[in-house]
Amino acid sequence: MKSIDALACLNALAQEHRLNLYRLLVQAGDEGMAVGELADATGLPGATLTNHLHILRRAGMVSDERQGRVIQCRANYEQMNALLGFLTENCCAGTSAAVACAPVSACVSPRRKSRKAPSP
Repeated sequence: MKSIDALACLNALAQEHRLNLYRLLVQAGDEGMAVGELADATGLPGATLTNHLHILRRAGMVSDERQGRVIQCRANYEQMNALLGFLTENCCAGTSAAVACAPVSACVSPRRKSRKAPSP
């Protein structure tokens, strides 16, 4: 990732509502969330939500797909991992402190948790 791309990603995430939206989409996994679900979860008005999603989309952090009348949004895990790699590249200049900043495990796209109620 180039510095200019990292700055675009960080700028997009440097706002409370956009960071919250992105975290919701990361937690949703590969399935993502419909725009209506995001509106319900955040309480943001439609125009505001659309604006925030456009900024995340321009930075490459989010993608969307129309499915009939529904727009399904998804976190771009490849871009997220590229940003994390950029931020941790050459971490601690290869000193022994580098172990402390190494990720515990590789980031992967999580599976969405089932919304079904447990069986009695």
